Amino acid sequence: MIKIDNVPKEIKKISDVVWEIPTSYKSGMKVPARIYASEKLLREMDPGVFDQVTNVACLPGIQKHAYCMPDGHWGYGFPIGGVAAFDLEKGVISPGGIGFDINCGMRLMTTNLTFKDVEPKLKPLVNLLFEKVPTGVGAKGFLRMSENQFKDVMVHGADWCVDNGYGTKEDIKRIEEYGCIKGADPSKVSEKAIKRGIKQMGTLGSGNHYLEVQMVTAKNIFRPEIAKRFGITTPDQIVVMVHCGSRGFGHQIATDYLSVFNRVMVEMKLGVKDRELACAPFKSREGQDYYKAMACAANAAFMNRQVILHRIRESFSQIFKKEPEDMEMNMVYDVAHNIAKVETHKIDGEKMEVLVHRKGSTRSFGPGHPELTEQYRDVGQPVIIGGSMETGSHLLVGTETAMNETFGSTAHGSGRTMSRTKAKTMVRGDELQKSMEKKGIYVRAASMLGLAEEAGIAYKNISEVVQTLEKADISRMVVGFKPIGNIKG
Repeated sequence: MIKIDNVPKEIKKISDVVWEIPTSYKSGMKVPARIYASEKLLREMDPGVFDQVTNVACLPGIQKHAYCMPDGHWGYGFPIGGVAAFDLEKGVISPGGIGFDINCGMRLMTTNLTFKDVEPKLKPLVNLLFEKVPTGVGAKGFLRMSENQFKDVMVHGADWCVDNGYGTKEDIKRIEEYGCIKGADPSKVSEKAIKRGIKQMGTLGSGNHYLEVQMVTAKNIFRPEIAKRFGITTPDQIVVMVHCGSRGFGHQIATDYLSVFNRVMVEMKLGVKDRELACAPFKSREGQDYYKAMACAANAAFMNRQVILHRIRESFSQIFKKEPEDMEMNMVYDVAHNIAKVETHKIDGEKMEVLVHRKGSTRSFGPGHPELTEQYRDVGQPVIIGGSMETGSHLLVGTETAMNETFGSTAHGSGRTMSRTKAKTMVRGDELQKSMEKKGIYVRAASMLGLAEEAGIAYKNISEVVQTLEKADISRMVVGFKPIGNIKG
């Protein structure tokens, strides 16, 4: 046992960056809880993280451990940064372990442009992106779909975009699950959810969602050979990163099924430590209905990010008077970080199908995994870690250690250290915008209050987060990016 302020006294140090809370800590824990963090990051975690991750450890059918990543902070039900895998027969599915913004995720695209090419045109480029990709609460996209077309999106995901001129087959190869979660069933989605989502495709939304123009810096190319495989070849190279999800569509699906699961838990006498962990047995009718609806939202999110990529290509073409192919505007990868998926993992030396919940955490499959696209299979999966708009982001690669220890999972970003409300009391959005421009980062935002919520001081140190992942070997650093232009919701 170890004594660290604000941390349960029962916590055990497994390594410099792995900590374990034993099952004796809380009545009902079926497995220990594991937290991946440096001692500094551990000290900074709010007490709610420890309570939530140990509550997750009490859920039926959970396997090995309940996990929290170094970007972990208090969330709804699960901590953000939470990972848990459940037996398919005895385990549960929980919206609190997936998140309201189903398949919120990251997408990274490279170009052959350099900072020298982009700097003179940065402001008109960001202004055009701000115009082409709607941001903010309730933002509506340019697509006008019928309900039947939207149902096609729910079933086919990013493939719908290729069929309708908003992407290429090469894009599809570089998306987790090839841009489509199997088993989606639009009949399990409410009319209210459809009405909320149908006009929002091709939009960023609000909160911490963003579209960012970034540049590679020479000192932040950590593994040049792997970077080259991912399309990062030169210092000062320009890349574009997108962070968004299924918008109000996913939110409504989560809301609908939380209500259903609260009823199911009473009927089945299924107890949980926190009402926010409302769940149903995965193999129950209600559990299967939610999974099928969740897949619809996940596929809509893949489509949403694909349409945004199309608009980014259009904007660059308009500003630089070149075709996207001439600027080598190629996608590196697209990863989900609010999702539950059936995957095969080794448990006690035996392969087993489990339902892996990742809530504010990213898949980190290592080299040789059969689910990876052939072009990356020998090096491992690209892992995109978003930072704050002031501090930059990172591209990492998945590892075999992650496969063995965390169900192939890692962090998803830097993680908040203060609430949005507190951030707004400490920062003025207009002053932040001016300050960032002086630092060489041009920002457009739907609202100044929203911008203030996302100030860099509200987030953990991204370098410490990715260095923790490196030390734990659940993903390895490849390249760091510096922001130069950003649009925020």
